[in-house]
Amino acid sequence: MAKTRGIFKQKKSRYYWIRYADAYGKIVRESTMTTDHKHAETILIDKKNAIRKGQEPEQIKKIPNYTFNILADEYIKWAERQRCFSSKIYLIRQLVDKFGNLQMRRFTSMLIEQYQTERLNKGNKPATVNRLLATLKHMIHKGYQWEMLSEQVFKRVRQVKLLQENNKRLRYLSKEECQTLIDNCTGYLKAIVITALNTGMRKREVLSLQWDNVDLRHGFIRLELTKNGEKRDIPINDDLRVLFQGMTRRLDTPRVFFDKATGKPFQDIKRSFSTALKKSGINDFRFHDIRHTFASHLVMAGVDITTVSRLLQAVEKLQKTIQNKTSK
Repeated sequence: MAKTRGIFKQKKSRYYWIRYADAYGKIVRESTMTTDHKHAETILIDKKNAIRKGQEPEQIKKIPNYTFNILADEYIKWAERQRCFSSKIYLIRQLVDKFGNLQMRRFTSMLIEQYQTERLNKGNKPATVNRLLATLKHMIHKGYQWEMLSEQVFKRVRQVKLLQENNKRLRYLSKEECQTLIDNCTGYLKAIVITALNTGMRKREVLSLQWDNVDLRHGFIRLELTKNGEKRDIPINDDLRVLFQGMTRRLDTPRVFFDKATGKPFQDIKRSFSTALKKSGINDFRFHDIRHTFASHLVMAGVDITTVSRLLQAVEKLQKTIQNKTSK
């Protein structure tokens, strides 16, 4: 291998070292923490370019040798203010289990790609692995903004690509299957499923629904904050009106759906929903597919696909569109 000026190896060190003059003419020698000569060359070039531009090299900034655990602690404090924190904390904990004690400077593209392969070999779907990678990338991005890691680490992580997902899956129920599912739901689950089937609301939106958001007089549900960060008005049809009018409201909770024994909101309904599906003989179906079912039934009823898409993407004008269609 041809020698490159400014790149060398120290005795008893397997890593390449670099040598360059800083902005003050002082000779700096530092380890690149890589055994790849080409990577070391890239680091040296980046250092020299930064000095020519008047920027301060990372070595001069003296970034502390943080571990991923420390970054995760700071990221969680930041993420607690975000809407998606409850779903993201689960992903963060999985990443901490894997990388917790790892020093941030040790992150490489190869390390993360090996993690992707490891998760796939454990049976995780590409979409699941991608959610983990997206969370990791955002943590690294915030860490770079907070000066907890170098630009080199940030660039190495950013280079890792998401896996290709199969987006062709679209599962929805026929009207007969919908009725069978409703008949096999018991207790609170029946009302939750009826609400989802008649609104296309996400599970989180249904479970967190409050009576203040239900306007029976004017016939709509107002979602103040959706997944897209927008407000959304959802029309209340006759089936839903009958359901809501027949429900008992409790003064000790603002929720429409809650555990009658404790008065607290439901965290999840996986077990009861899975039981209802088995009793109904319905396979390969998730709660989120109720949303697909709602959209498909609107299309089959004559509502154009653009209108359906806008409804599912929180466009408030849908209510007027549907009212116009039903009045014709």
